[in-house]
Amino acid sequence: MNDRLFIFDTTLRDGEQVPGCQLNTVEKIQVAKALEALGVDVIEAGFPVSSPGDFNSVIEISKAVTWPVICALTRAVEKDIDVAAQALQYAKHKRIHTGIGTSDAHICYKFNSTREEILQRAVACVKYARRYVEEVEFYAEDAGRTDNEYLARVVEAVIKAGATVVNIPDTTGYCLPDEYGRKISYLMEHVDGIDKAILSTHCHNDLGMATANTMAGILNGARQVEVTINGIGERAGNTALEEVAMIIKCHNDIRIETNINTQKIYPTSRLVSSLMNMPVQANKAVVGRNAFAHSSGIHQDGVLKNVQTYEIMNPRDVGIDDNSIVLTARSGRAALKNRLELLGVKIENGSLDALYEAFLALADKKKDVNDDDILVLAGVDRSKNHRIKLEYLQVTSGVGVRSVASLGLNIAGEKFEAAAGGNGPVDAAIKALKKIIDRQMQLKEFTIQAISKGSDDMGKVHMQVEYDKHVYYGFGANTDIIAASVEAYIDCINKFKG
Repeated sequence: MNDRLFIFDTTLRDGEQVPGCQLNTVEKIQVAKALEALGVDVIEAGFPVSSPGDFNSVIEISKAVTWPVICALTRAVEKDIDVAAQALQYAKHKRIHTGIGTSDAHICYKFNSTREEILQRAVACVKYARRYVEEVEFYAEDAGRTDNEYLARVVEAVIKAGATVVNIPDTTGYCLPDEYGRKISYLMEHVDGIDKAILSTHCHNDLGMATANTMAGILNGARQVEVTINGIGERAGNTALEEVAMIIKCHNDIRIETNINTQKIYPTSRLVSSLMNMPVQANKAVVGRNAFAHSSGIHQDGVLKNVQTYEIMNPRDVGIDDNSIVLTARSGRAALKNRLELLGVKIENGSLDALYEAFLALADKKKDVNDDDILVLAGVDRSKNHRIKLEYLQVTSGVGVRSVASLGLNIAGEKFEAAAGGNGPVDAAIKALKKIIDRQMQLKEFTIQAISKGSDDMGKVHMQVEYDKHVYYGFGANTDIIAASVEAYIDCINKFKG
């Protein structure tokens, strides 16, 4: 039977300490419910004494979720613990997370104290917290730089005082993985009563070793990990939940299991990124947009033959529909042929070579080539089956000038022309279109897709038009956004019934 690893998520506490990423209570509840669905065991909901907002968030999160343990952070101060206990009053399962710095740097410079006084304060805060809750977690802040022998004394003392979990933070991200692993191993071997508590990791990423240190801790006996979604957190961040979860899933030989539903990783990542307005870097492990993207021709050819050649994870296991073959100047014929087949275009081998040469010429000019570009290269007319087609469009607009548009339509072989003014070039063009297509139709939604890949990309427009109590969806793509808008409207009209 595999060992159980408990996932302690601190996105709403340590993660929210990132400047500019603060959430309101409603947003925190939204994240907390997503974390519950993801399967985390413990949600650190905040630091209640720090502000009325944090206090209220812990209360409301406690009401909103059902089975995870709700944890509140405190210092080794009685008032902090009193306030935390009050904030946790509605939690179905509650934990107080209290502690103090144990490194010589913290003892001397932060507390102007001694090792013995810190040891006494550690024991006192745990005993005080146990008056309120059964689950008390003690953190030895800056344990990564704490002498192992003294750290073992502290850990042993707080377990005897009633701590059920002991957190060994690498607060500054200083430790090397081997060093951190030895620290956990030392505590497992030298602390009397260690079997009565769970050792927890809490690693920061200042030197890029948070996940490596966390895994070293697990392999040496830690059975709780403190993590955040997307690895967010103070300074360079914390250990990323998604990385630990997928390392364990991919390495069956580790023989450890978690409660995480990995298929909810990606949607949870997007939610946190969106609410905190903190983009995920493209090359971020597991959840970055390039995590399952292949642009090298050699890699693409291998993946198309068998995904295991270059992928150790199935993208669906983390909630992503599929991998991505990105067409660039480094792509090969196999990737181009595969994309054409997915678009429903059959290319004979003889014509593939010529098309590939044209593709390379275009790819040298663009960072990547999209589906519309491929269809144009292949000579495919997306609108060839449309009854109504745009023949021409001319628009006059400018600052201080009323926009005027004239256009021509081909409707089942018959030509029509119209002109109209409007509040902007798109409005003018749509009004001219409506002069020809005289029906009671109403534009319900008009979305221009964000252009993020350079000014040479096509403008993409999505529309919803209501006609005869039905809503029709249309799409247009053109280097001219006004033409794309008209094409999207025409696409809707071509789908009208009756």
